[in-house]
Amino acid sequence: MENLKEIFKNYPSFKEEELLGRYITYAHIENLLIRLGSSFEVTTIGHSNNAIPIRSIKIGKGATKVLMWSQMHGNESTTTKAIFDLLNVFLEASNASFINSILEKVTILIIPMLNPDGAEAYTRLNANGVDLNRDAKDLKEVESVLLRQVFDSFKPDFCFNLHDQRTIFGAGAKSVPATISFLTPSMDEQRSIKPSRIISMKLIVAIFKDLEEYLIEGIGRYDDAYNENCTGDTFQGLKVPTILFEAGHYPLDYNREETRKFIFYAILSGLNSIVSKSYEAIEFQEYFRIPQNEKNFYDVILRNAVINDKVQDVAIQFNEVVLDGKINFEPVIVKMKFNINEYAHKEIDCKNYKVTTVEKEELAENVIVDKIAIKNEILVINYENN
Repeated sequence: MENLKEIFKNYPSFKEEELLGRYITYAHIENLLIRLGSSFEVTTIGHSNNAIPIRSIKIGKGATKVLMWSQMHGNESTTTKAIFDLLNVFLEASNASFINSILEKVTILIIPMLNPDGAEAYTRLNANGVDLNRDAKDLKEVESVLLRQVFDSFKPDFCFNLHDQRTIFGAGAKSVPATISFLTPSMDEQRSIKPSRIISMKLIVAIFKDLEEYLIEGIGRYDDAYNENCTGDTFQGLKVPTILFEAGHYPLDYNREETRKFIFYAILSGLNSIVSKSYEAIEFQEYFRIPQNEKNFYDVILRNAVINDKVQDVAIQFNEVVLDGKINFEPVIVKMKFNINEYAHKEIDCKNYKVTTVEKEELAENVIVDKIAIKNEILVINYENN
């Protein structure tokens, strides 16, 4: 395994099988952190509002420093899974020249779960109901303070800000879900393109080129409107090249086990480009050729359904709820109208037949509808059938 492609080919051997599904809490990673402590520098940097440890992992000994953090939003766990896959590469393939080069030339500091309280509750927010990615300026929350302290003491040369995005996003205006999206945050209201932003743009393009071979479409770019309260904008404003990685939807992959593979590859690609400095030869303008994300997807659309004696389309979005330690995807009707223009991860043509609930009630917005009746046939609406 001498190069990036060979590592990716062997991904199944590095996948951390103890972390599966969408509901990932500190309890899920605690034993893994203990195990990693014998090989890497694992440190408790502080505690959350609910006194759950927040830990960091330091890898490598190079002069170039890369800071990564995941689950700043507690319900965004795909990148956390990918991080532990990455750590297995450093454990199991450290003799490979490609991996050894990263360990020799880069020091990586990872906070795998910045918001363990939010992870436990499966919410974007922390225990005080605050979005940590809107607290970079005021630093009111203990978790935000810890991240800033780590940033100030570690003095990174690059920042990887790791997130999940909702299933509503498409990569451009096509009917292609955004499986991975990137953003080089703005550093001011004018969205100035200064050296640190140029570096992060080039690095994103380098990652994009590596991903393209395996994910021909499905790679998007977020709008770069400036927000001084966002962490990425703040760190970019401090002249540190910062990249947001956003894990999104891959067809038939609501548990994001395929997406985690691509995120794993994207992070490793970024590290490889930093070590080889391959990004330096890239024209930063190529960044703007990556399709910009659009909110143009629902989870399910029922097409041509007769409801209240009218032909309508019915858009359904899955509401994620923790049930027995796993995420349950509740199908909620969010829009009903003639000819919905957006796309869906699954479309069902009702062929102008009357559609009701199983109890023969009319469909309505804001109603959970896990089963529908079409022409005396019962159809289950769930993520496993999508």
